[in-house]
Amino acid sequence: MIHRGVLNLHVDKSDGDLHEEIVRLEEHVEDLAAKIESCRKLILAARIATGGGGIVLAAMLLGALRFDLGAMAAAVAALLGGIVVWGSNGSTAKEAAKQLATAEADRAALIEKIDLRVIP
Repeated sequence: MIHRGVLNLHVDKSDGDLHEEIVRLEEHVEDLAAKIESCRKLILAARIATGGGGIVLAAMLLGALRFDLGAMAAAVAALLGGIVVWGSNGSTAKEAAKQLATAEADRAALIEKIDLRVIP
């Protein structure tokens, strides 16, 4: 048995069992890829919120926009919320990318274990 992260590979399986394990790993890879894509979208939204909040605050400080307590509170909330979402999803995406690399390596190792036959 090979232990990598949270995945356990049983290398003494029959080809049918290996095939099922490969299919399971491929589904896991697809789930991780979707998770990473979702994180990327949220990171983009967080960057926009952070930038927008910062621009509004700077415009108020420079006098380009009339000071409004509600708008300032919204700008601060967008700035801080964007920073939090950006950091949280950035670390989640990095962790998912590590898990994705591990799952792909495990899948490749299982594929190598299959006794492939040439069909004439």
